[in-house]
Amino acid sequence: MSGFTSFLPSYDASPEENAQYLRQTLPLMMKNNISADPINYAIWYEYVSGNNARLKKELDELLHLNQQITTEQSIELYKKHVCNASVESFEKINTELQKILNDTTQSVGLASDKVSKAEASFNHSAHELESANSNDDIKSVLSQVLAETKLLAETSQILKSKLDEANEEMDQMRQELTLVREVAVTDALTGLLNRRAFDDILSDLVEQSTTQKNFCLAILDLDHFKKINDSFGHLTGDKVLRYTAGIMKQKVAENHFAARYGGEEMAVIMPDTDLQAASRVIENIRTTLEKNRLKRKGDGESIGKVTLSAGVASFKPGDSVDTLIEKADNSLYQAKTNGRNQVVAL
Repeated sequence: MSGFTSFLPSYDASPEENAQYLRQTLPLMMKNNISADPINYAIWYEYVSGNNARLKKELDELLHLNQQITTEQSIELYKKHVCNASVESFEKINTELQKILNDTTQSVGLASDKVSKAEASFNHSAHELESANSNDDIKSVLSQVLAETKLLAETSQILKSKLDEANEEMDQMRQELTLVREVAVTDALTGLLNRRAFDDILSDLVEQSTTQKNFCLAILDLDHFKKINDSFGHLTGDKVLRYTAGIMKQKVAENHFAARYGGEEMAVIMPDTDLQAASRVIENIRTTLEKNRLKRKGDGESIGKVTLSAGVASFKPGDSVDTLIEKADNSLYQAKTNGRNQVVAL
């Protein structure tokens, strides 16, 4: 899968790959008594392709329960893991847009009818003026023309008000669409970019490798994060993730992309940045986190020192998305092997 068009996923698998996915998907759907409708096929296509780890994990959990997957569950899976934004938000915006278009069309239609009637009235008045025999006849015709002109001006003003109102509503919808797009690429917990956005940005940079000669990828992992969750609870763990994300947002450059890679792993994509500069950015994040002593908000109990390990890799000609991620992963593994709470760049 290469990216998204609006909020819909787009795919770049070859015909041979798609044929292979088809041969795997349909028997799997039949085995689990899943109706082969477009939404279900999209879900199970993503499942067998292996490109959607979160969807696979949730589906595996449902299959483990050995229960029939309901239509409602399928729709939720589609909204959550396949569609790249809130379906409800787009449906709401679509409904509002349709209403604005209908109201505007109706207003324009009414104005057009009145203009047509006024035009006919003006033509009639012109003929009457040609045949007028007295000043009284002329005054009568001019009075009718003035009345039609006033009515036409009122119609024009009403239409202008309707169009201004429609324009304001369209501006509001544009703002809502901007918000929905932001939600579509944002991790709800941390406020960082989500995994889908990370995949798209990294893929684009690799494809543009001829122009992006210097860029780096860093993968960061909170040390002993499971221990934090086990000792202090998942709510505290979530706060640690948000706190770490906040440091990342402060320390990365404007042209960098900080993302939640998965679980307690974060990532930073750094265009136009060499390995040395990239390492400095990540080291700054690491030392800032290490210096702070976090406490639980409720009772003030100290969580202790929270640290992270990180691996940084530089893109080289011939690298693919997978090889670049593998290099960053290897660097991260080296940092953990060396004792954690450090940055390793390869």
